[in-house]
Amino acid sequence: MVGTRQLDQMQRCIQDVLERNVPGDLLEAGVWRGGMTIFMRAVLKAFQSTDRKVWAVDSFAGLPPIDGQKETFAWERGNMAVSLEEVQANFARYGLLDDQVCFLKGYFCDTLPDPRISRLAILRVDADLYSSTMDVLHALYPALSVGGYAVFDDYRNLPDCRRAIDEFRKEKGILDEIHPIDERAIYWQRSS
Repeated sequence: MVGTRQLDQMQRCIQDVLERNVPGDLLEAGVWRGGMTIFMRAVLKAFQSTDRKVWAVDSFAGLPPIDGQKETFAWERGNMAVSLEEVQANFARYGLLDDQVCFLKGYFCDTLPDPRISRLAILRVDADLYSSTMDVLHALYPALSVGGYAVFDDYRNLPDCRRAIDEFRKEKGILDEIHPIDERAIYWQRSS
């Protein structure tokens, strides 16, 4: 669903953090069927990297209750639901369900932060909602290493996601340049 430009960009980000030894794991918040997290694990395997985890963080029950005061898109609770078991089966289909893959099940507001997630080299957010995007950013951005990458699906096509990211950057004084990936996604590299 994400397209080849997002896959290519993710591979470049992973290669870069491996080559420069940027500390931390790889994490996607909002995994849907697991495609990007499966790809992340595959890239680590291709580069024989065994000291990093890939975190798949999701409710595995779809979107949380929708706050009509914060969300402008016509989402409904439970949209985008894919079970944990289905995502695990998708990893297994590619031979990538192993001890380097960690699943964190639950709504972001209930499960994050998690003390097991202490350092990240890549933070990918596909949370769809303003509130969920903010939950992830407040909980996990502090764990992103300098030199690591913050990657966001839906920044360019979902105004609520863009608003959350822009507000967070302003609140935290983040001035790192935003780079477009495709018609939906963007990234920046953390400089400080």
